[in-house]
Amino acid sequence: MKAPNDKLRHWLDRSSMSRGELARRVKSKAVQWQQPHISPDTTRIRCWLQGETPRAPIPDILAAVFSERFGYRVTTYDLGFGDGGTADAALVYNSSYAATVEVVAELGRADVDRRKFLAAAPFAAVAGVGPSRDWLLNVLDQEPEPGPRVRLEDVSAVKNMFTTFQRMDIFQGGGSGRLVLADYMNVHVYPLLRRAHTEDVRRALCEAAAEQTYLLGWMAYDNGENSIAQRYLIQSLRLAEESRNPALGAHVLAGMADQATLLGDPAEGRRLAQAGRQGLSKTESPACLADLWCLEARALALLGDKSAAARAVAQSERAYEQVDLAEEPDWAEFIDPAYLHGEHANTFRDLGDAKSAEEHARRSIKHATEQKRARRGAMSQAALAVSHLQRRDLEAAHSAGVRTIKLSAQVKSSRCVEAVQDLQKRMQPFGTHRLVADFNERARELVAAA
Repeated sequence: MKAPNDKLRHWLDRSSMSRGELARRVKSKAVQWQQPHISPDTTRIRCWLQGETPRAPIPDILAAVFSERFGYRVTTYDLGFGDGGTADAALVYNSSYAATVEVVAELGRADVDRRKFLAAAPFAAVAGVGPSRDWLLNVLDQEPEPGPRVRLEDVSAVKNMFTTFQRMDIFQGGGSGRLVLADYMNVHVYPLLRRAHTEDVRRALCEAAAEQTYLLGWMAYDNGENSIAQRYLIQSLRLAEESRNPALGAHVLAGMADQATLLGDPAEGRRLAQAGRQGLSKTESPACLADLWCLEARALALLGDKSAAARAVAQSERAYEQVDLAEEPDWAEFIDPAYLHGEHANTFRDLGDAKSAEEHARRSIKHATEQKRARRGAMSQAALAVSHLQRRDLEAAHSAGVRTIKLSAQVKSSRCVEAVQDLQKRMQPFGTHRLVADFNERARELVAAA
């Protein structure tokens, strides 16, 4: 016999709603979520109170109904339905704006309150296929629910905070401050999405929320939390579409492409980068275009297409020549010579072109040093070290590797740690050489500290 759902009964009693009113509200919310087949009656409500677990997405709809009733977030967990479909729902590019708002708000809360649950969720290798397609094809016209009106001043405050958090990521690594950003989004940004807006404010708010949600995903990615990152990036893409800013959507696809390639699926990485370039056909962002070509080159290198990868690098450099920083959005700040040459170095490293890899790595290191960007400097030093190893110059590789370790220790970035571990593997053919032993000892200290 199933145990009664005392949590659901508690919230229903607090709400002062009858079973009939709750059934009507669930039905109304289901229509907003484009789920018109969901139409419970009082008998069904009684079954849920008696311990029956409704099928998805009803727990999430119930959570949305109670959240609306109380004016703050009530989760499926609060209602006695466990974590509901948070992890899976965040992988879906939902055509409903109202449903997207609920999903991204719940994702943010789960990230802060129940991170172990999210971290245990799998990275879905093909989850980007549907979102990238829908971003290119969908034209949405839904309006948010009525409520206190949001002003442009509210949006400006959100956008001003973006710069602060982005610079924290650039200079300190994704693991530094990510949960602070998540908490800020939960308290100050996601609640705004539920309120009423004029059309211009709604688009501006969705743009600001998409930027920050992307940054949450990127910081999680840099910190090695790939399942969480993937879910933030997909929801960011959906919010970017709602903002009607194709350059921002293309930027999100660049992040998704980078993640897919890093996690061993360069074919998917290339396809996502190509989708981003197609989306830029109706707008101008040379910086974003340079990034997308750069990431396509990375994917092509891993796919073994040397000529295509070299052409993509050339296209990336050609696009960057057109960049006017005054015309680029704040989110494009990191797309600069330090970043691009660093990624080009990785492309040529993977192609086995040690000379070109060294050239681009050194150019990246120069810019990163001038800007005091330890994470970028570390990753480019690692690429330089590999170029030396490919020439069998262990002494030079050791020197660059040591610099990689020292810079990596200055930031909280799992990608830097992984770059050091990659160097350890690449040094294995040199056996028990004293420089290999020294590097391994230094690397162990870094990994232990991380």
